[in-house]
Amino acid sequence: MHNTECGIQSQKRGIGTTVALAVTVILLVTGIGFTAEKGDFQFKKQPEIQQVRPPKPVRVKLHRTAKGEYTWELAGDNADEIVQADRKLRKLLKLE
Repeated sequence: MHNTECGIQSQKRGIGTTVALAVTVILLVTGIGFTAEKGDFQFKKQPEIQQVRPPKPVRVKLHRTAKGEYTWELAGDNADEIVQADRKLRKLLKLE
């Protein structure tokens, strides 16, 4: 009978400790959340970061006519890349 009582007491201590630990964690988490004020945060736009953008590739729409010939439409932001893509297509399709 004495062993049964010790087992119950040790379980109560375990539950009490768990509850106390949970309450402590909850108080710490909510305390940290309330200490930050709205005035502490600053949002800045950095033009150096905004200017770094990957170059857009040349968009190619390739069409095949009923006669088996190819035509294409090229679009992009950089004229040099468009010219290079046109040369490459002509070379691959052996038009030059």
